[in-house]
Amino acid sequence: MATTQLDRLTAAGQFRIGLLFAVSSALAFGSSGPFAKALMEAGWSPVAAATARLAGGAFAMIVFASIVRPGWAREAIRHTRMVIAYGLVPIAGAQLFYYNAVAHLSVGVALLLEYTAPILVVGWLWATTRHRPSPMTFAGVGLAVAGIMLVLNVFTGAHINIVGVGWGLAAAVCAACYFMMSNRVSTAGDGLNPISLATGGLIVGAAAVGLLGITGVMQLKFTASPVTIAGFTTSWLVPVIALGLIPTALAYTLGILGIARLKPRFASLVGLSEVMFAVLAAWILLGEAITLIQAVGGAVVLLGLALARQGDRNEQESRTIAEACWPDAPGQNATPEQTISPG
Repeated sequence: MATTQLDRLTAAGQFRIGLLFAVSSALAFGSSGPFAKALMEAGWSPVAAATARLAGGAFAMIVFASIVRPGWAREAIRHTRMVIAYGLVPIAGAQLFYYNAVAHLSVGVALLLEYTAPILVVGWLWATTRHRPSPMTFAGVGLAVAGIMLVLNVFTGAHINIVGVGWGLAAAVCAACYFMMSNRVSTAGDGLNPISLATGGLIVGAAAVGLLGITGVMQLKFTASPVTIAGFTTSWLVPVIALGLIPTALAYTLGILGIARLKPRFASLVGLSEVMFAVLAAWILLGEAITLIQAVGGAVVLLGLALARQGDRNEQESRTIAEACWPDAPGQNATPEQTISPG
């Protein structure tokens, strides 16, 4: 009994730490929009902004990892396939597919498609583990996605075409891979530390995106024009440095650490809060007003997260009870002496 109580306290502590990491990661990710928009309004192409963001994040992580984990490069080399896959799919792929989606769709619709990732995560885990999510979990996912639709205000000025929808869904697949691959490293990474994964992945992602621009596959245009952020005119270096440090190096590292403690399904739902933080960042840094509908949408997202969390807890308790009772079930794991009647 004491062991069970200790396990529950430990699990609760891990959940709280994981939630702190995941929310902090979403907050950091949410700041990318205003900084990137400031660069693009100054004449930068989307691929140039993405390249600067990933390259800056990779440089910051190299410095940080070299200090706190000197052996990160050897770890990354030992896990070359995982690091390359992580850099190409969740990091480079998600950004490139999203930018292409925006080229064909309104921003709100493109974001909504990308943030169907939690549905993909829930479906994948259901198919691979054979554990059907509870009705409360389904309700939480549905409410969270509905809330995001309100926050993004996708029904105003939306335009849709099949090519853009394809790009948006591809971005959603990459986002889902971010949660699944981060969890795999955390639980079965065979010595691959989250810091090493984030560092190596950002290097690969920056190289991949930059190569597309250098080869002319996508436009790569930089300018040295001043940018405007929060009503102040400043050097282009300010948003570039901010993009590399906050929504890239910090966000990916915290995200991987959070997923390790929350697991992919709930972590992907917590990731939806990135949209709310992006709206707040746009309000603070760009002066874009928050509407009543967006505020209501944020409340709906939080309600969905609460329902999904409760659904997860109910499922975990049900499985714990089932596992505890299973050995005592008639005829299970019994010795011949236990199954033979004394008569």
